[in-house]
Amino acid sequence: MIGVIDTEGDCAEWAFPAAPGSVRSARHAVRDALRGWGLDEVFGDVTVLLVSELVTNSLRYASGPIGVRLVRPSPDGAYAGALGGIGGTGSAGGSGGSGRSAPADAGGDGSESVTGSPSAHHGLLVEVSDPLPDPPTERSAGPDDEGGRGLQLVACSARRWGTRRGKNGKTVWFELALPG
Repeated sequence: MIGVIDTEGDCAEWAFPAAPGSVRSARHAVRDALRGWGLDEVFGDVTVLLVSELVTNSLRYASGPIGVRLVRPSPDGAYAGALGGIGGTGSAGGSGGSGRSAPADAGGDGSESVTGSPSAHHGLLVEVSDPLPDPPTERSAGPDDEGGRGLQLVACSARRWGTRRGKNGKTVWFELALPG
């Protein structure tokens, strides 16, 4: 069963069980929230794809609830809500993690091992949390490999992305740029 945590205002948040049907449920919930905000045309397909990949990763490795959270920018472009998530509750930074582009508050050296939060930036923020504390590992998938492309898709599609540890696991987040 899906736990709808919040779908009001500039934030939408759900908790999904670690069950195969959760990927489909997460895609539908994200699409519905974006449609309700009038952002489906701008962010719909790529957001749904990347959420699907990250929820699938969580299902593969974690056994607890999977949190999905969307935060749209307010009219001035800043994020309206505090960072959250099942794995990242109360953590705006952390140690360990990976990503292609470092958030401004994480050193910004572009290294493979970055963490932080996207707190001062603009665009659609998406977070997927699970109770497993280990950060995901970006792999180089070969042409015949059946998996291993999820984080590559995130890295290629998102403006920025990263991970952060929380009290009860981790959160993988990404930010999609507003057009224009």
